[in-house]
Amino acid sequence: MTVSSEKPPAKYRSASEMIEKRLRMNYAAMVVIAAASLALALVAPSPEAAAGELSTLEALGEALFFDVDLSENRTQSCASCHNPDHGFVDPLETKAGRAASLGDDGRSIGDRNTPTAAYARFSPVFAKGTDGKWRGGQFHDGRAATLEEQAGGPPLNPSEMGMPSKAAVVERLKEKPGYVTAYERLFGANVLADTDAAYDAMTRALAAFERTDRFAPFDSKYDRHLRGEATLTEQEELGRVLFFSKQFTNCSLCHRLKEAGGAEGETFTDHTFHNIGVPENRALRAVNGVAKGTRDRGLAANPAVGGDRRQEGKFKVPTLRNVAVTGPYMHNGVFKDLRTVVLFYNKYNSKNPARQIDPETGVPWGRPEIAANLSLTELESGPALDDRRIDALVAFLETLTDRRYEDRLSRK
Repeated sequence: MTVSSEKPPAKYRSASEMIEKRLRMNYAAMVVIAAASLALALVAPSPEAAAGELSTLEALGEALFFDVDLSENRTQSCASCHNPDHGFVDPLETKAGRAASLGDDGRSIGDRNTPTAAYARFSPVFAKGTDGKWRGGQFHDGRAATLEEQAGGPPLNPSEMGMPSKAAVVERLKEKPGYVTAYERLFGANVLADTDAAYDAMTRALAAFERTDRFAPFDSKYDRHLRGEATLTEQEELGRVLFFSKQFTNCSLCHRLKEAGGAEGETFTDHTFHNIGVPENRALRAVNGVAKGTRDRGLAANPAVGGDRRQEGKFKVPTLRNVAVTGPYMHNGVFKDLRTVVLFYNKYNSKNPARQIDPETGVPWGRPEIAANLSLTELESGPALDDRRIDALVAFLETLTDRRYEDRLSRK
């Protein structure tokens, strides 16, 4: 069925409703999808953005973040795949579950899991350090050096929002008097006449919104514990000790930025890249058209890396903020449950045959998609963990959930 580019009815154009009015399959399925989508209540936009006042860069970015008109078929916004009510990831199901997102065209399914936009502002500009390690950037392979660069990608990606050109995006911006007024106020009278300048202004506004505290409140139970406002349970405290211990686990080797364990403002990633031996997600590739056995080169595919084969299979260490409510996991969404992820890491240190079985499939863990360049020094640095310690680590990771998502922990 041909997808129409006609605008949806006006009643679906408010900031609080338009996100979930994206066309996810085709018009035959639209009624069912719409009913399910409208049941999801988004975090309300700021009074300034809701009133269309857009007097600040952040307010303009907020309006743009929720605007489905920036996609080819006017069905998908940034918030469609980075839903504020769901840890800034995509909660909607496709034929591949939630392993990857469906595009605005109602057909395209990606090959990587949508990363959270929460706490993304803390990732440094993509660069190689003096130690020879690449760090930072956005996306799983760091290919967008900054938040601004990342914000400019999805509108033009054929598998995502699908706009044909920057000029087409700018024409959509010109349709709305509120945007025109805001652009003239914030960027100058003639900025919309210059396609590149207008598009760059859009990415600046989106990045400004993503840098607000709405994306990084630091109000989880763990944060409240650090401030003396909450007490961890015995199990959570054991998990905390294990997590930060260099003797019992390898977690904090990569999932810690600040030197002191338990420091406020910790994002739980050092923004480096590693190949940890994640297996191919065959279920995803069975439905998205990517040939079985395709090797996702990860960091090596980042143009800035120059095809360095030593970087093949490496992906950015993600933040663990909200990790308990933002599954599925790994760059390709191959694991559904957080406990499975902890067991996957533990397989490198356990000689117990039972630990070599993927609990989600009942068969041995899949082979690494790329077997070279494995970070074995980090992966094999700890002892095997029993079930009590595995469960404690999961319990601690759940304490990293922002307050607004804590009610999802019991029904995730």
